Amino acid sequence: MAVSCPTKECMPESEIYEDVKDYYGRVLKSTSDLKSNACLTPATPVAPAVRRVLEEVHPEVTRRYYGCGMVVPECLEGCRVLDLGCGAGRDCYMLSQLVGDRGLVTGIDMTEEQLDVARKYVGYHTKKFGYKKPNTEFVQGYIEALQEAGLKGSFYDIIISNCVVNLSPNKKHVLKEAHHVLKDGGELYFSDIYCSHRLPAEIRTHKVLWGECLGGALWWEDLLRLAEEVGFCTPRLVAASTVTVGNKELQSLLRDYKFVSATFRLFKIPRNVSNESCRVIYDGNVTGHEDFLKFDAYHTFRKNEVVTVDGELASILKMSRFAEEFTFQDHAENKTGSCCVMPKAVSWNPFELELPQGGSADASAGGCCGAQPSCCP
Repeated sequence: MAVSCPTKECMPESEIYEDVKDYYGRVLKSTSDLKSNACLTPATPVAPAVRRVLEEVHPEVTRRYYGCGMVVPECLEGCRVLDLGCGAGRDCYMLSQLVGDRGLVTGIDMTEEQLDVARKYVGYHTKKFGYKKPNTEFVQGYIEALQEAGLKGSFYDIIISNCVVNLSPNKKHVLKEAHHVLKDGGELYFSDIYCSHRLPAEIRTHKVLWGECLGGALWWEDLLRLAEEVGFCTPRLVAASTVTVGNKELQSLLRDYKFVSATFRLFKIPRNVSNESCRVIYDGNVTGHEDFLKFDAYHTFRKNEVVTVDGELASILKMSRFAEEFTFQDHAENKTGSCCVMPKAVSWNPFELELPQGGSADASAGGCCGAQPSCCP
């Protein structure tokens, strides 16, 4: 199916779409063809359970994978998931095992060569995973024009994206379309490359730097601004790791600009929802996270521990797919004398979490909410 350029505003940038299609459809045949390390930098370590499901994906699909992080949100059973810029389908087939036969994974990509590989193995993975019918589907289209590609509004529980938003010349349209197709309480969970400052035109228009996920990198503060304009809650940083370019010629063009691979989660919560802080208790029933649930870089909920959360996080937990995984109580209900963890001020700047020399970091290692436990007053 032929797909037109998504919006009139994007027409002057149509050359970018063709360049990206050519780069990922014909120039790159495997990860060894990449000229930098940007699309090889995982923001978070790969958990053993995820590694096992990745091993079930067909080798040809895995060879055509170009991503900067690991996009595996929790609590996936039975969910409808959309993968923006799915490429050859590696993440789709990984997630299809985690949503189960009652779930659905849809992949959308503008590059026909990549989709040909993804569609080739639908039957293979359906049989391998023991499903009676496929729970994956692939659509050709632009991530800035999900409605034009035929995707339903308020349909998906979760949207993922792995090192693709930076390739779009109109990132606000990507977020706007994602917001439209998500259900209320739905989540955009994605990894991407971010820059320490806004990039100048000579970097943003460099074809190789754009194709290598560097030229189109968003200044992290612009993500927070665009998310608010579209209607998402504050982007919550999950993890970040330093990006090393690994190419002297490209590094000289980039001068002193610094980059990180970061994973954020954005939730679609109606604006009229009550935004009051409360106490929550994680019940420990999310598969693979029975002892604790790391929600973002500053909030790790431990089973049966009473935690005070701010109004926005309380609304997210109550409205999203996580609602059944927590017990909620107002401050007056805590009569047990249980110890709880109080909220602390946080920064969503991924450069404040990064470690030198390509390390990765999060802020939750010191205890729930990144703070030492303290008893409730």
